[in-house]
Amino acid sequence: MKAAVSRVLLVGAGEVGAKHLVALADTPGVTVAGVADPCPRAELPPGTPLFASWRPALAALSPELVVVAAPPGTALAAAREAAASGAMVLVEKPATTDPAALASQPRDERIFVGFQSHFAPGLDGLLARSPVIERTEVLLSVRRDAGYFRGWRRTHSAAGGVLHQQAIHGLALALRLMPGDVRTAEATVVHRRGLAETEDQVIADFVLAGGQTGRIDARVDHPGPPRHEVVLHLAGGRRLWVRGRNLEAGLGVADAAPTHEELRRRMYTSVLDAAEGPVHPCLFPLSALRRTLEVIDRVYHDAHVVRAADAAAA
Repeated sequence: MKAAVSRVLLVGAGEVGAKHLVALADTPGVTVAGVADPCPRAELPPGTPLFASWRPALAALSPELVVVAAPPGTALAAAREAAASGAMVLVEKPATTDPAALASQPRDERIFVGFQSHFAPGLDGLLARSPVIERTEVLLSVRRDAGYFRGWRRTHSAAGGVLHQQAIHGLALALRLMPGDVRTAEATVVHRRGLAETEDQVIADFVLAGGQTGRIDARVDHPGPPRHEVVLHLAGGRRLWVRGRNLEAGLGVADAAPTHEELRRRMYTSVLDAAEGPVHPCLFPLSALRRTLEVIDRVYHDAHVVRAADAAAA
């Protein structure tokens, strides 16, 4: 039996780590026992022990749950060491940009990827029954300006592109519902603003081994309201929409969508419960991330790249 109050270690106290601290503060049955970050930018709860790295924190705290909100260069190593210590682990996407790094290792079954939007209304039933999906559309329209692409986000090798950092929530959900390796991919990657190495838009069509198709239209220079949606085309012509600013409305209506804090709290509880019982259908296992990254790699590898001068002339 796990303890009545589970100790949580947060690895990484930057922009994403701050969101976890807010959500964890109101999660029943957990307490933030410590934070590991050599230079935290988030405001820590009063009296919270701060460690320069995750290794001494793991040894000192023996946490039941470790939330890894570090950049991809360190996230996977931290997650695997935390799992080896006996903790359940939640690691932020994309964890790594290298699919080969996700070859199975001992204790990987204790690690889950932090897709809180997969806990949106109705998605538990959808993921549990896995209906036949013939075609899917992943649609992302947000605005990310120069200030966002700083530090580790500046280079593709460190952070990946729009698909790794922005559209991965919807793409990962779509691929969980459509089995099979990617066979072909046709894509255009557009760089309009010249912000670091990250592109402004990716438009891609891919075909999986089973004949299912997918389309991605993801942009980070959108001037209007943000949205991230997935359209699922089922056998027989039926369609399902997963809607929201970041899928949070799920199969429900936008006005009744849970907050991101509520979705994160569901995710934390489910990860802790997975230590003793069945895995919640909305949890995203680390092993499933490899296929998502392989599809992303294929899209970028086969893409036609349009630079700012070319886009202006088009």
